[in-house]
Amino acid sequence: MVKIRLTRKGAKKKPFYRVIVTESSTRRDGPFLEIIGTYDPLKEPSEIKIDTERAKYWLGCGAQPTSVVKKLLNISGL
Repeated sequence: MVKIRLTRKGAKKKPFYRVIVTESSTRRDGPFLEIIGTYDPLKEPSEIKIDTERAKYWLGCGAQPTSVVKKLLNISGL
């Protein structure tokens, strides 16, 4: 099953996330199929950049977003 989820980047206490498409069985920071966006919770307000066209494509292919990514997609207008 294909999932749309976050992978963590950044230093200790300074998280930065990528929104990725990956197989559900892979580890959090493991291999992925595609990067479709970024999320920076430390900026004020939080910075969310998501390629909505690619997100629509993957959702159309049956990819399941996690609960956090679902909220980010709603905020970004998808």
